[in-house]
Amino acid sequence: MVLHNFIVFEGIDGSGTSTQMERLKNKIPCNKAFFTAEPTGSATGKFLRAILKGDVPVQPETAAFLFAADRAEHLYAPGGIITTCTGGKLTVCDRYLFSSLAYQSTACGSDLPYKINALFPLPEYLFFFDIEPSLSLKRISTRNVTEIYEEQDFLEKTAAAYRDIIQNYTQQNIPDMKIITVNAALPVEKVTEKIWSVLRNIPILQE
Repeated sequence: MVLHNFIVFEGIDGSGTSTQMERLKNKIPCNKAFFTAEPTGSATGKFLRAILKGDVPVQPETAAFLFAADRAEHLYAPGGIITTCTGGKLTVCDRYLFSSLAYQSTACGSDLPYKINALFPLPEYLFFFDIEPSLSLKRISTRNVTEIYEEQDFLEKTAAAYRDIIQNYTQQNIPDMKIITVNAALPVEKVTEKIWSVLRNIPILQE
């Protein structure tokens, strides 16, 4: 199932998804869009962020289930993604199930992440921020906080997994789902131009 009005930004840490989310907020009127991210700000999402910081060690399989649980609330809770999309607002999400398929598959194998994410709806627009891990790590190094997945070897495996995932979904030719690969190594302004060239013509923004 493809959820219309749903836009997802995906890419490894340091690829620029959060930066582009903030820039997009300046282009879309607030009454026409809802901006969100995963992990969420819910209790589950806060627990996940503690795990990502390394404060709470858990098994990779446990993390996979927790990400899926957080996603279910994100989608189906009152005021969640399903509500905003069906209510006529664009919903833009920084990370979604593809992140779990890439990161959790790298950590615990692909079978579990694919099974527990299989029933979630797909976005109408999927933007994949493609970048080499060496460059993303340079960007990450300027931050004050790092996360457990932000290591060269792990990010290289995750980047490869992401590319395989995007290729797989592209080859499926899923009706109503558009996949756009963005060269995330380009200057920030160029990446914004690429994204906006696709989104500016969405019917809801013409009303």
